[in-house]
Amino acid sequence: MKHSPLVATYILWAAIAFAVIAANAVATNNGFVFCMNDYFVSFANTSRYVFTPDLPMYSSIVWSQHNPRCSNSTASQRPIAIVTPLNEDEIRVAIVCSREHGLQVRIRSGGHDYEGLSYICKTPFVVIDMRNLRSISIDIEHETAWVQSGATLGELYYSIAQKSRTHGFPAGVCPSVGVGGHFSGGGFGAMVRKYGLAADNVIDAYLIDANGNLLNREAMGEDLFWAIRGGGGASFGVIVSWKIKLVKVPPKVTVFSIYKTMDQHTTEVVHRWQHVAHTMKNELFIRVIIQYLQDDKNTSVQALFNSLFLGELNELIPLMNENFPQLGLKPSDCIEMSWIDSVLFFAGFQGKPAKVLLGNDTDLYVSYFKAKSDFVTKPIPKHVFKGIRERFLEQKLAFMIMDPYGGRMSEISESHLPFPHRKRNLYNVQYLVKWEANGVRASNEHIHWLRSLYRYMEPHVSRHPRSAYLNYRDLDLGTNREGDTSYSEARVWGEKYFKGNFKRLAQVKSRVDPDNFFRNEQSIPLHKSSIGRK
Repeated sequence: MKHSPLVATYILWAAIAFAVIAANAVATNNGFVFCMNDYFVSFANTSRYVFTPDLPMYSSIVWSQHNPRCSNSTASQRPIAIVTPLNEDEIRVAIVCSREHGLQVRIRSGGHDYEGLSYICKTPFVVIDMRNLRSISIDIEHETAWVQSGATLGELYYSIAQKSRTHGFPAGVCPSVGVGGHFSGGGFGAMVRKYGLAADNVIDAYLIDANGNLLNREAMGEDLFWAIRGGGGASFGVIVSWKIKLVKVPPKVTVFSIYKTMDQHTTEVVHRWQHVAHTMKNELFIRVIIQYLQDDKNTSVQALFNSLFLGELNELIPLMNENFPQLGLKPSDCIEMSWIDSVLFFAGFQGKPAKVLLGNDTDLYVSYFKAKSDFVTKPIPKHVFKGIRERFLEQKLAFMIMDPYGGRMSEISESHLPFPHRKRNLYNVQYLVKWEANGVRASNEHIHWLRSLYRYMEPHVSRHPRSAYLNYRDLDLGTNREGDTSYSEARVWGEKYFKGNFKRLAQVKSRVDPDNFFRNEQSIPLHKSSIGRK
């Protein structure tokens, strides 16, 4: 994958940035487009990648996201322009002209933005939409790949499989998730116990900073490279592409899905799962999904045990019999397949061709929804799961997804990356509720139910702080007030996501973006010691 030379561009873009920022222009959509034309003659045909509200395609692009709840926000403005750059230079232009016109910037890579922070804002802003920057270059000889931020996980997995049947990448199970946000928030999936996070396997990146400089790992320095792998890239710049280390997978893996009605016996099984799922062989990942079930006869709550084993069936059955016999796994419950077929299995596309990962059919997750998250550090008492069952009988489209840690995650220190949830965490919990009806009343009813479940769980999850996962963004935890990025106020939510790493993130932010150009409702603030010293 080719990139523009680094050093040669620094002086040019610094000079341009200085000239543009010094100009006194009016912040209108016409002014923004004129700026891009005026300063860069080669981009005169901006209609091919800049969309303003007067253009037919604007509406379809601005709301092309996975949570329409966010687009209904009355406090949000519509962007004055959406930029869909085709190269790095067009990103630079958008940054420089946004600064000239006093516009904020939102960066969207097209995945699951839980709170819509990549496409909504309370003040005039521009969206830089990475949808056209999705190239993927696989180097099997060196077991690496370059992937641009606009690509999806499905596209990445498909590209790897076209080159090798014994390589993969340890990222999420939803193929429509965008690479840019997923990697920069940490990113975990079914191989997390064997290989850690997606961010743990990033070895280089190209980022454009607030001054328009294109920086690779060497140029940005290890502090900034540390920050963008789990600290949320949108606080620091526009990440154009990532270099990742591919991992080995066996020719055959084994999967299973076992559904059990949540009765007293199943509660016992789930309780036992808490004690063993994080201790078993690193190649084995068993998650539990609690959900409402309605059929022709009755309604119930069920627990789905959903698993990937990086090995063959004849290895898995003895392992389960020894460590988790309570589940009662039988050979007939299991399927051996290739790793890429296991990706389809987890995504709900079992039996379909791998090319489905490239299309819009992967977009199964668009709905009104709200989510929250927790980390569990000691087994939850049995009676709590009975209470969970009673609450789920009230809500048809609700999910409680529990992903086990341990293994490789326990071997990496909390400070290795901004993502701190490593040793002593048994599993992560995502609470998610969906609804189909539009309107304030529908939203309030479902969100109220979710918040009630979250309060119920408080005594049984991590404390001091009660931790959360950045990629399950939750504005209930607190926000930056518009125009005020107080470090002390931001600590309320920042330490939930990052624990002791939050201070270092703020220090990096203060050094690389002292004007706080890249900001949103939960962006990393300037560190308190640097405010007023610009």
